[in-house]
Formats: sequence, C-alpha cells, structure tokens
Amino acid sequence: MECKIKSDIGTVYITEDVMLKVVGYAALECYGIVAMSSKRAKDGFVQWLGRENLTKGVQLKLADDMLDVDLFIIVEYGISIAEVCKTIVETVRYKLENMTGVKVRRVNISVEGVRV
Repeated sequence: MECKIKSDIGTVYITEDVMLKVVGYAALECYGIVAMSSKRAKDGFVQWLGRENLTKGVQLKLADDMLDVDLFIIVEYGISIAEVCKTIVETVRYKLENMTGVKVRRVNISVEGVRV
C-alpha cells in the first residue's frame, strides 16, 4: 500500500513502511504502553516486539481515501486501560495526519496483554 498526496506543487508518495513506523513510534510515546505486540496473539501467547520490530504490531487499511489503523499493544498494570487507549488514539491520529497528510478514519486498539 502506498499513499499518494497531491498538492499544487506536485505529488508525494508515502510507503506503507513509513506510515507503520510513524504509528508505532507515536503509540510508544504514550504513557502506560509497555510494548507493541504481534498481531493477534494465538493460544494466549503474546510476542513482545522491540523498537526494531514495532511495525509488526500495526496494521493499516486504506478505505475511501482515509486510513484505518489497528494497533496491538501491551499496557502497564495498574494504569487505566481506557485512558491509555484514549491517549494513543489521539496521539496516533494527530502524528499521522500532521506528518503524512493522510486522513485517519479510525484507530482500533487491541490490548493483548498487561505487564506487571
């Protein structure tokens, strides 16, 4: 997937890998998130992803020239999961739209684990 942004002075192409990294780094900036997780844990096993693999915890879907973002995360125990998710949604939407110019339709978050 590649996003194309047209302006008066030309066209900018942004690769999926760039957008995945923007989303991953934006999410990890948020308080309460411990790590990204592999997409959809199987059999209760959650794979933690380091910064070099954080794009594997993100999925992007382009629909009607807008982007749907799916995040798979691990949160810190004792912190409000609802507040962490709210912050992540706002931060990811803001960073992605401002850095790339791509409009975000929705940000979906799957909490795959809690770290004690």
